[in-house]
Amino acid sequence: MEKSLVLIKPDAIQRGLAGTIITRLEKQGLKLVALKMLHMNKALAKRHYAIHADKSFFNDLVDYISSAPIIAIVFEGEKAVEVIRNIMGATDPAKAEAGTIRADFGLDIERNTIHGSDSAETAEKEIKLFFSEDEIFG
Repeated sequence: MEKSLVLIKPDAIQRGLAGTIITRLEKQGLKLVALKMLHMNKALAKRHYAIHADKSFFNDLVDYISSAPIIAIVFEGEKAVEVIRNIMGATDPAKAEAGTIRADFGLDIERNTIHGSDSAETAEKEIKLFFSEDEIFG
């Protein structure tokens, strides 16, 4: 079974959308196997978004994701990464397909409510940033 990391971002937490987002993902047949709420510090944010370190938006992204609490979740299921990416929608909510999480709840390209791993390999690395093996129940 494939696992993927999901982060419910500060804008979604502040607007009380966490339960709705988790429910949408579970309704896709995904099993929640780990969950924690945390305030991501800048060091962890920089490691998590290291792939974007050379991009102009990197510092704004780090500042945003570390500005308020998030919820980190591991979901498990058949093609979990693909399923999550499809229900999340495009990074820019204005370009996301109707009915996706970002189209329905995203405010803009930065405050787009949710992060999901982009591949099984990335998921494995990302999950290890947020969870130890004994915190995953699947």
